[in-house]
Amino acid sequence: MKHANPISVWTRYSVLPIIVIAFWSRIWIGWWCLIPGVLSVLWMFFNPVVFQKPKSTKNWASKAVLGERVYLNRDNVKIPDHHNVPLYNILNSLSSAGLILAIWSTVYYSAWGAVLGVTMAYLGKSWFLDRMVWLYEDMKNENETYSSWEY
Repeated sequence: MKHANPISVWTRYSVLPIIVIAFWSRIWIGWWCLIPGVLSVLWMFFNPVVFQKPKSTKNWASKAVLGERVYLNRDNVKIPDHHNVPLYNILNSLSSAGLILAIWSTVYYSAWGAVLGVTMAYLGKSWFLDRMVWLYEDMKNENETYSSWEY
């Protein structure tokens, strides 16, 4: 539940731009660029541990995380048919393509590519998370396990 803390969700959005900027700066600071890059990656992994369980899950960010849990559990608990759509794979592909473009652009110093890549990654991920909020809202009304997650 710590990862469902909205502060945890929103601060994870800082990771990709910081990594891009850190490795972009290798031309100016050389190998020292590894310090902010590694710290950003560590922050990504330890972020959910740092924050407390949220006081309430009645917010978009918390519901997005809970919706992801519902989606990951779809093999055990059936989700409504209107959520079994290719859009989720398309959004994850968009996000992945953006990440690849951001990495390529950082390697080859393409400012427009880095901005476009980060934007694509975040657009795909944010839209996917928004669909997870919808999924969670639908499922909490139909499934007693999921309704107990909201407080």
